[in-house]
Amino acid sequence: MPERFADLSTPLIADACVRLGVPPRAAPAGIRAVVPGHRLAGRVLPVRHHGSVDVFLEAYAGAAPGDVLVIDNGGRTDEACIGDLAVLEGAAAGVAGVVVWGLHRDTPELVEIGLPVFSYGSLPLGPDRLDEREPETLASARIGPHLVSADDLVIADDDGVLFVPAANAGEVLAAAQRIRDVERVQARRIRAGETLREQTGFADYLARRATDPGYTFRQHLRRVGGAIEE
Repeated sequence: MPERFADLSTPLIADACVRLGVPPRAAPAGIRAVVPGHRLAGRVLPVRHHGSVDVFLEAYAGAAPGDVLVIDNGGRTDEACIGDLAVLEGAAAGVAGVVVWGLHRDTPELVEIGLPVFSYGSLPLGPDRLDEREPETLASARIGPHLVSADDLVIADDDGVLFVPAANAGEVLAAAQRIRDVERVQARRIRAGETLREQTGFADYLARRATDPGYTFRQHLRRVGGAIEE
């Protein structure tokens, strides 16, 4: 199932979640791919970092092919918690990539390795601490305000990182595909000279809103079959 998300953008998936009433969970803004254009889709392999890479090695022991290592480093910007050797080991373990709530280092080596890594950015300094391990170290990870686990899928691209409950993956996938197909048609029609306002009957929407202030553009889009926003 995760691989079927590979050709769907995170905005499409976010819109699908909203349409279905599945709470959209996004990693904090600013987490980006080390190599622009890299994409990720896979089951969350969660880990909480406490200052040593041993937790990553332990997590890899339980990885299934295609999992994505999701690292909770508390969003710290005073240390880089993962570098080339830990990422290379992840590739050997079969993970599809790494998402870090924090920083990375060894950027040139990560580019050469080619495994997608998403983080806030780079810093040469590694950890100078060793904190007490938490009971949930390998069971869940915090990413901003969200708690994620192996019950979640993670999808990442140039727009950011999203988490979707695995139990809802099928319906979210189908809804995102429908939205994508509608938007592709709309884009072709705009390029052919038919404005989006014409396609969506925007004048009719404004006229109805004038007499019914509670009538929203989202309601109108659902009535006419458009897909700009959710």
